[in-house]
Amino acid sequence: MKISELLRPEAVKLHASAADKNDAINQLIDLHYTAGNVTDKEVFKKAILAREEEGTTGMGNGIAIPHARTSAVAHAGLAALTVPNGVDFKSEDGTKSSLLFMIAAPENSNNLYLEVLSKLATLLIDDSFVAKLTSAETTNEFLAAIDDAEKAKDTESASAAPSGMPRILAVTACPTGIAHTYMAAENLEKKAKEMGIVLKAETQGSVGAKNVLTAAEIANAEGIIIAADKNIELSRFEGKPVYQTSVSKGINDPEGLINKILNNEAPVCHVDGAKKVSVSFR
Repeated sequence: MKISELLRPEAVKLHASAADKNDAINQLIDLHYTAGNVTDKEVFKKAILAREEEGTTGMGNGIAIPHARTSAVAHAGLAALTVPNGVDFKSEDGTKSSLLFMIAAPENSNNLYLEVLSKLATLLIDDSFVAKLTSAETTNEFLAAIDDAEKAKDTESASAAPSGMPRILAVTACPTGIAHTYMAAENLEKKAKEMGIVLKAETQGSVGAKNVLTAAEIANAEGIIIAADKNIELSRFEGKPVYQTSVSKGINDPEGLINKILNNEAPVCHVDGAKKVSVSFR
């Protein structure tokens, strides 16, 4: 399944005007309804707003990805809205969001659907890709930019990435496991590559743990970054420097987190006897 298969042309609205966040959410829900993804707009909106209450879906850098999983969704899908003047989603970096994607997930979402959404989240890390979407003049141009980026991601050469045992490890996770989890992992790995460091990030999303850290990698690593908004089991990191923070920090300040490990600013993790240690970041 491709991203474009989840984002139908009738669910895309370009150069929109939105009075506020609520107005933008209503427009996105209308797009989902028009595309046949949502059967009950009121129930779906209630789920969207409930997720917003848990924490902002504003990713920073002008992007917001509101999302919900509910029985009011008939088909997994995406809706997209570009708003040149921006909408305040209370992003941590203080910027207004001008590129909005809304995820509609059925209660029993299949793993393939979530994998596609994780790909979208990682593509949105690329500023040039985001610029193409926000400047697109037609729906066809908007969808073509997504297709091109997806193809490029699929064919990206593994040899271009730094090789060898990871110097730093990370675990990223959020309660819904849809977007923040994968964006944080991608940003950490991307920034580490720019810094000439091998970093491996394990994601703990709705499809389970991916890119799982091995015992050998943990033993070899200088430290571990935990960028998560849910409980993470830490006993496997006994005796290792572990820096704990929110998933949004992984998205917005990957270099700062990496430097916490490099500068020996992370406390050493200890397990209390046979007890398993986990930490809540909420």
